[in-house]
Amino acid sequence: MTVVVKIGGAKAVDPAGAVADIADLVAADEPVAVVHGGSTAVDDLLDRLGIEPTYVETPGGVVGRFTDEATMEAFTMAMGRVNTDLVATFREAGVDAVGLSGVDGGLVTGPRKSAVRVVEDGKKKIKRGDHSGKIESVNAELLETLLEDGYTPVAGPPMLADDGVPVNTDADRAAAAVAGALGATLVVLTDVAGVYADPDDPETLIESVTSPAEYDALTDAAEGFMTKKVMAATEALERGASEVVVADANADAPVTAALGESGTHIHQSALEDT
Repeated sequence: MTVVVKIGGAKAVDPAGAVADIADLVAADEPVAVVHGGSTAVDDLLDRLGIEPTYVETPGGVVGRFTDEATMEAFTMAMGRVNTDLVATFREAGVDAVGLSGVDGGLVTGPRKSAVRVVEDGKKKIKRGDHSGKIESVNAELLETLLEDGYTPVAGPPMLADDGVPVNTDADRAAAAVAGALGATLVVLTDVAGVYADPDDPETLIESVTSPAEYDALTDAAEGFMTKKVMAATEALERGASEVVVADANADAPVTAALGESGTHIHQSALEDT
């Protein structure tokens, strides 16, 4: 069974443990594809360029960076650097890694968004902007070919809009789309141990989600950045992923631990009748 690992781009996420663990899995002939974010790298570059990022909140409560033309240029540069550095780290660990963006080989494609729905001052509004896209398809054949030939794909945004122009997309949702296309288990590594029933209490980790009632409790509990993780998990399962695990990137052997009993495990059965 292929495993797709999403490595987050936040400052609190140290990829070293995941890289070493994935190297061990690959050495044991376990196929792994990696999708990465790069939020911190993008923010740092925007700061160096003197560009003030704009953050927006969707009606669903998800907060994200709004992408205008200048931000898109910085985003593309920063994500390219993150990808190159991560591929180099994997290769140093003995992994035959191949770096890709969602543009390469039409890996991640879909329509360009002309506007996004946001909430400002408690009111729902439409914010115009055409530098982000909605993922519609994944070139699974490209990934499968690389995996069959012994390579480990390491991919990140941007994606390719249907008019042939690179646009921004969320890395969690890209990972979800990739996992769905491959029918894989998705491991989303982040800076906490999983989804907590009480976001302020690490003792309330939700370990397993197997029923619609448990799924409703999960979505009710998810707040802030975790809302996007749960949304991505839902999309992954809807697209055909076998299971999604949200787990701690900084744990010992984080991927192996997540494939065991660590983290929050969300199963296909959780979406029945939802």
